[in-house]
Amino acid sequence: MGFDIIGDIHGCYQELLDLLSELGYREQGGLYLHPDGRRLVFVGDAMDRGPASLDVLHLLFKMQDADILYYSPGNHCNKLYRFFKGNKVQIGHGLENTLDEWQRLPKKEQSEFRTRYLQFYEKLPLYLQLSPDLVVAHAGIKEEMVGAKISKGIAAFVLYGDTTGKFHADGRPVRRDWAENYQGAKWIVYGHTPTEEPYIINRTANIDTGCVFGGSLTAFRFPEKELVSVPSKQPFQPEKFHRYT
Repeated sequence: MGFDIIGDIHGCYQELLDLLSELGYREQGGLYLHPDGRRLVFVGDAMDRGPASLDVLHLLFKMQDADILYYSPGNHCNKLYRFFKGNKVQIGHGLENTLDEWQRLPKKEQSEFRTRYLQFYEKLPLYLQLSPDLVVAHAGIKEEMVGAKISKGIAAFVLYGDTTGKFHADGRPVRRDWAENYQGAKWIVYGHTPTEEPYIINRTANIDTGCVFGGSLTAFRFPEKELVSVPSKQPFQPEKFHRYT
């Protein structure tokens, strides 16, 4: 079975449709299906920052209802879940954009969307093992974590990456490049940290190419290990991209 793994969308709905078309998917009854039976996979963070988070989420809801959704939730997914659960969260880093869209809905639709999103999130696995040699996790995962009992440490790694506890001047957490030292046999495909070009090293692939920051939206095709990208329609913000050293 072939998989097309899509990087962080962050509300860039039109770019998602462009990429699906480029990958050969066709719309059928509100779903996007491939004539060769390939499966769509997402590294998470479908929402926040971009212009059309609710459109992206409605598509994912339909895929989940049709039992064809493969989605590894990210930190933005988790934050929206905690907000809808009534927990106190910081309204920033793009969440305000999603909430603005949501609050413009009629009250009844707001309630229905909130309930549906809670159901959506609660059905998602923390990460996806799609074959013996393919794992998808939002911010990455170490091989020894795959199959282990989920702990707070594993959940934090998958959602936020290998953080040091320190922060950059703009508030972003300082992260270690865990992929540089990865020696596992499984391919780990992830996103979370935007880079201008996909970062592929040691059977790992970071495919968050910063669509919402004016980069591109990228898919990693497996088992072919091919990359397919479409350009962003958003303004380019070069300061938002991470550069591995």
